[in-house]
Amino acid sequence: MTLHKINKKIVGYKVLTKENLEVAAQAEAEVAKPSLEEMHENLARPEMLLGSTYKIKTPQSEHALYITINDIILNEGTVHQERRPYEIFINSKNMEHFQWVLALTRLISAVFRKGGDATFLVEEMKAVFDPQGGYFKKGGVFMPSLVAEIGHAIESHMKHIGMIKPEKLSDHHQQLVDEKRREFEAQHGTTEGQAFPEKAVLCVKCSTKAMVLMDGCMTCLNCGESKCG
Repeated sequence: MTLHKINKKIVGYKVLTKENLEVAAQAEAEVAKPSLEEMHENLARPEMLLGSTYKIKTPQSEHALYITINDIILNEGTVHQERRPYEIFINSKNMEHFQWVLALTRLISAVFRKGGDATFLVEEMKAVFDPQGGYFKKGGVFMPSLVAEIGHAIESHMKHIGMIKPEKLSDHHQQLVDEKRREFEAQHGTTEGQAFPEKAVLCVKCSTKAMVLMDGCMTCLNCGESKCG
């Protein structure tokens, strides 16, 4: 038995039980546990980053834009490992938009490095409209502006790394959409080389030229939006 000499006045005491020891051990373990690494503006840039490049070809220019988004790996090698965007670059032979494209990349990169939820950028950029009019991409998707298409590219990347969860139709809803499409093609015939029928109009929900009139009701063959509920 070890004896301890008490040199100070006793102001309180507590009997240690097995439960108390377990709680104390758990508290010490929580303190010793390393904190999770999070995205913030003071995080040092590693020498190598993982990246993905997206090509944008619009009818507004003969030259394509190439969007490169580099990601940083947080908590690498642990169960909390996650991939987050760190910086963005946009390159093109077309120098017409050089000034605002450069400013946009610096602002977006700063938001990425700031940390927190950066997914709001997607909706903000997709809502930008060109006063001279937008254009349709291959597959019938309407792009209101070049900025909006850059927003779509960022959205695709965030879905790829898991920051945004893709919205999918339920099996029942998808089955109804497929049935509507088969009915429409049976009545009007199929359209070769196109994702959706030629007579389809723009859907305001998914911005895709995929809404058709079926049984007196406008129905989107892409997202399932229906004017009849």
